[in-house]
Amino acid sequence: MSFRLSKSVMPIRGITLSECDLSLFVAISFSAILPCYQLAFFHVFVRIFLLNAPFSKVYCVDTGAHAGEENMEFDRRIMAAFLDGRFQQKFGQQSSLWRFYAWRPYAITLGYNQPSSGIDTEKCRQAGVDVVRRPTGGRAVYHADEFTYSFFSDSSEQNSEIYRMVHEVIQQALEPLGIHAEFCRSTLQRSQGAQNAGSVSCFTASAKYELQVAGKKLVGSAQRKTRNVLLQHGSLPLSGRHRELCGFIAFSEESDPENIREEMERKTISLEEILGYIPQYDLLTELMHSALRSLHGTNVEVLHPDQLSDIL
Repeated sequence: MSFRLSKSVMPIRGITLSECDLSLFVAISFSAILPCYQLAFFHVFVRIFLLNAPFSKVYCVDTGAHAGEENMEFDRRIMAAFLDGRFQQKFGQQSSLWRFYAWRPYAITLGYNQPSSGIDTEKCRQAGVDVVRRPTGGRAVYHADEFTYSFFSDSSEQNSEIYRMVHEVIQQALEPLGIHAEFCRSTLQRSQGAQNAGSVSCFTASAKYELQVAGKKLVGSAQRKTRNVLLQHGSLPLSGRHRELCGFIAFSEESDPENIREEMERKTISLEEILGYIPQYDLLTELMHSALRSLHGTNVEVLHPDQLSDIL
């Protein structure tokens, strides 16, 4: 299970148990084997465990397709609302937010500290491709045929734990499509040389807990944390068009463009290449909602974008 149990529900084999029900379940299960004082202690432990779950409420919002700067500005404003407490004041402490969206026109995003010199901005301008900087780290991503998410939380959880939690939700959402994605267990070696795809492209540099299929990276994610507020961005390619980033890289004289294209082919994969077709954006949104509900029970609520307008 990816996210810890909320304080109000606990799903067990498809059954949703309230905190009161869980206490009764524990009492019945352990009354025959534990003395009364130990059972009472265990009951208190269960209540404390539930009350200290990191996310008491999970919200989702679908903002559709927007230009690159609009998408990144939206996330900067949501993160600011988490940092000054406006989001928590409206939606509750220990709440988190998933945002699902797409890009129109297509865009290249750069990691927060990534030099822009690695991208041929003039070629992007001529092709009508936006170039914007993400508030998160990592390397460049070409957002074309893609399902994109942002995840926001105010939690003391370690970054790596949230990274794992988020990818487990996506992993479960893909299961109904017959996609059995696996975690990358360690960081992959990057190719050596003056310039390679890994030095520019997010998708050829894998990190622990990222999702892969057949040894190829499927989801690219990056984080930024300020105090306890964390923003995680992620891209799920619908087709192989994410590899078109190669056409916008500013190659040096020592670079071999063909080697870089081959590296991206070898290390990355898309939903179309796995399934033989491109799933509809709305279907992926519903699969994400279903995966979250199966993990959180009734503690998942879908918002309309207008419900966030007063804190943006």
